[in-house]
Amino acid sequence: MVFLYYNKVEISGVNTSQLKVLKESEKMELLRKVKAGDMQAREDLINGNLRLVLSVIQRFAGRGESADDLFQVGCIGLIKAIDNFDITQPVKFSTYAVPMIQGELRRYLRDNSPVRVSRSIRDLAYRAMQARERLTSETGKEPTIEEIAKDIGAERPEVVIALEAISEPISLYEPVFSESGDTIYVLDQLGDHNDDDNWLDEISLKEAIRQLGAREKHILNLRFFRGKTQVEVAKEIGISQAQVSRLEKGALQKIKNRI
Repeated sequence: MVFLYYNKVEISGVNTSQLKVLKESEKMELLRKVKAGDMQAREDLINGNLRLVLSVIQRFAGRGESADDLFQVGCIGLIKAIDNFDITQPVKFSTYAVPMIQGELRRYLRDNSPVRVSRSIRDLAYRAMQARERLTSETGKEPTIEEIAKDIGAERPEVVIALEAISEPISLYEPVFSESGDTIYVLDQLGDHNDDDNWLDEISLKEAIRQLGAREKHILNLRFFRGKTQVEVAKEIGISQAQVSRLEKGALQKIKNRI
C-alpha cells in the first residue's frame, strides 16, 4: 500500500507497499495467542495492523509534524489497543483500536503544542479524552459532551473549555470556505465579543452542530452559509422541498435543545 497522502512508500523504515492485511478471524486468533503470552503472535498482530495506523494518521496531517513521527506514535496506540483489548467482548478489534490510536496521536500533538495550558485544565481534558475513547469503544459511537461530563463528574461548560483549550491553534488566515475565487478565512468569521457567555455559547453551538447528521449539516450549510432557498437545496440533493423544510427545522431544534 502506498501512503498517498505523504507520497512515500517507506515510512519509519517500513515499506508500506508490502504491508499485509489480516482478516478479522486471523486477528482474533492472534489476539487469543497474545493473551496466552505468545510474543510472536503479538508481533504478527502489530505488523498486520500497520495499515490501520496509516489510515488513522492521515486525519492528523497538515499540523507541522513529520509522517514518521506520527506513524511511530500511532503504533504506540496500536500496541496499547492490543494489550488492553478484551477478546470476550463482541467488538471488532479495529473498532476498539482506532480510538486508541487517535487518542495517542491527540496526546502527542497536545503535549507538543506551543500553547501553555494550566495543569488543572489539562488534567480535566485528559480525563475527558480518556472517557471519550472508553465510551466510544463501549458504545460504538462517539459520545456527546454531556455524556462525557456526566461520566467524569464534571460540568458541561468546564469540559467544553478544557477540550477547546488543548485544541491545536490555527492561523487567522486559514481558509474555511472557497468558491469562485472568493475565499473566507477564519478572521472573517470572528466577531468582537467581550462577553464570556457569548464566547461559551459559540463553543456550545459548534459542539451542537458537530452532533448533527451529515445530511443535516449539508442542508444547513447550503441554506445559511451559501444562501440557497429550500427549493434550490431540494433540487441539489434530490429530495422534495417539504423534506428539506422538515430536516432543516429538525436540525435547528436539535441545536436549540443541545445548547
